[in-house]
Amino acid sequence: MRFLIDEDLPLSTVPLVRRYGHEALDLRDVGLRGATDATIAEYAREHGLCIVTGDRGFGDVRNYPPATYEGIVVLRFPSKAPISFVLRLLEELLVRQDLISRLPGSLAIVEPNRVRIRKA
Repeated sequence: MRFLIDEDLPLSTVPLVRRYGHEALDLRDVGLRGATDATIAEYAREHGLCIVTGDRGFGDVRNYPPATYEGIVVLRFPSKAPISFVLRLLEELLVRQDLISRLPGSLAIVEPNRVRIRKA
């Protein structure tokens, strides 16, 4: 799977995703630092990338219909969460190949001890 990591996630997210055998690009490395959500979404769509973000706005299926993307993953964590918490949260998804295989065309909401996947 190919993932686009949003700038609201730690830089250490990319190596974590790669350890699980996936391709990962940080949007800061592709010239999208500070870009609007719409610009990020369009880049992901054009390049066949699944968006991974902490931005709950991407969870709005009216603005970002999952069926038009390779997937959208929204991590739900407190604003002051330590990096280790955020990485463990993402890892809850990455260890589950059955969930990863369902991401294309879906919205995944990842919370501690819970992953919800919505097809649209």
